[in-house]
Order: sequence, then structure tokens, then C-alpha cells
Amino acid sequence: MSENINSNLKFTAIRGATTSTGDTESYIKIAVIELINELINQNGLTKENIISITFTVTKDLTSCFPASIARKHFNLDSVAFLDCQQMFMPNDINFCIRLMAFVNLRSDKNPVHPYLNGSSKLRPDRC
Repeated sequence: MSENINSNLKFTAIRGATTSTGDTESYIKIAVIELINELINQNGLTKENIISITFTVTKDLTSCFPASIARKHFNLDSVAFLDCQQMFMPNDINFCIRLMAFVNLRSDKNPVHPYLNGSSKLRPDRC
């Protein structure tokens, strides 16, 4: 893990989620790109400030790995990625992609947790 030597940055965990339209590589790619764009833009991140991202997906998403999409599309070769299957819960949101990103965030900024599309039901307090 990176040591934070810049006092203008703070080590922060940011959560977020979105939903895909369906279980195809193109639908998942659209959802992942939108989610990562929001994560970066809403938090003023650079790729150098992103340490790791863990993705989880509901069991109905099997066509591709979100981490692979994020790494390739955003050229995040130095970011540690992990893909996992979300614990199954009856009546969970379908086609859901969740993330937890560990980042170095500007110390004067509060984290913004993007919950997009159907995932806004997960966190009505933030949407």
C-alpha cells in the first residue's frame, strides 16, 4: 500500500454502485465506465490518487469482469483491482455493480459516493 507523504491528501474509502441494463459485455462496460467517471469527477481524482478498487456484482452478471473494463478504458495499470460476487440476498437489485475504492483524496474535500441508476435504492440518503 502507498504511504501518504503529501499532507494535502487523506487516505479515504469511497463506495458506489450502479446497475447494468443486462448481462452483456457492452451493457456492463457502459455501466462501469459511467460509474468510474462519476467516481473520478465527483471526487476530483487523478489516476495517481486511486490506490485500489474492489468490484462486486450480483450473481446475474457473468459476461465480463468490471475491473478489466476499468483498467483498460481508464488506463489504470498501477491500480490494484479485485472482482467478487456479491453475497446473494433475495429481492436484491438485479444487474448491480458495487465498488469500494481506496484513494488519496484532497484533505479539504469530503468523499462523494456515487450511486447511479437502479442502485440509488441502496442509499436513499445519498441520492
